[in-house]
Amino acid sequence: MEIPSIYPDKEYHSNLIQPSGCMGRMEDIAAWFSTRQGKKIPDAIKPAVVLFASDHNITSDVDYGESTTTAERTHAALDKNSIIRKLCKQGSASLLIVDLGVREKLADMDDLEQAKIRTGSGNIAQEAAMDQGDYWESTGIGEEIANRMIADGANLLIAGSISANNEVSVAAIISELVGLSPEEVLRSSSNGSPEIYAQELIAVEAALSRTQGTPSHDILRELGGFELAAMAGFYRAAAHQGVPVLLDDLASTAAALAAAAWDVRIAGWMLASHVSSDNAGQRHAIDDLGLEPLMELNKSIGEARVATLLIPVIQSALSLQAGLVSLED
Repeated sequence: MEIPSIYPDKEYHSNLIQPSGCMGRMEDIAAWFSTRQGKKIPDAIKPAVVLFASDHNITSDVDYGESTTTAERTHAALDKNSIIRKLCKQGSASLLIVDLGVREKLADMDDLEQAKIRTGSGNIAQEAAMDQGDYWESTGIGEEIANRMIADGANLLIAGSISANNEVSVAAIISELVGLSPEEVLRSSSNGSPEIYAQELIAVEAALSRTQGTPSHDILRELGGFELAAMAGFYRAAAHQGVPVLLDDLASTAAALAAAAWDVRIAGWMLASHVSSDNAGQRHAIDDLGLEPLMELNKSIGEARVATLLIPVIQSALSLQAGLVSLED
């Protein structure tokens, strides 16, 4: 399937009575959606948020100790009072959480989809994260879910990940595809102690050494995980359908880089919600994708929460444009 072309900028704002630039970034947001929808006044957004949950079997090389497990984080997100639920309600967004490879069995709950491939992807320091079968299954699940959300009326998609141990995979993907050293990426993205950072660094270096010479389009299978592959498939399906996606944290940006490695035109349908001022890896990755983040934070919080937080801001930008008076009126 072909990726739709982005409509040319018709410079609608140049015909407004208000001075050009008076709305700042709000003006840029509205123009961005106009060129993706091909409409002077873009349609109101109907967002859908999907969180892909999975473990990574890296613990033989990295000891995360008593940190919160992926299963616990998934249950927390599914709780009726969770932050992501409140943000989705505020932004009138649907929410779906997909279990692709959580080690523990999750009880059936509202908005949880069971799609477990196996209990965690491979240890990338020693082997490929996924064999071909698992890889295509993961990307296919992401594509199917994106297509389903779009068929249900969504015209803005947000993907996030839930994983207590995907930092090594995320850092390895960004190091490889952007050309940064593992130290540059991990220095600002590792959430562990100095001991954990040192173990993660060794694991990333081993993974990069093992995959030296791997084509960029196969990096995700070698270095990723089920949730990262599903997000990349999710982004690819959205681009093929001509539906924008809003990126979230470093993990979603890594998946976006992997999707763009398949076809660079996919990046044209991506909007970066934010960049963390202390995260060199995320900033370089967003630059590499040719994106400009909507906001800058001191620290990224992940699990699609910042992207979902910005839904009302985007909706306000589109509503403002719809209400402005042009010289033709």
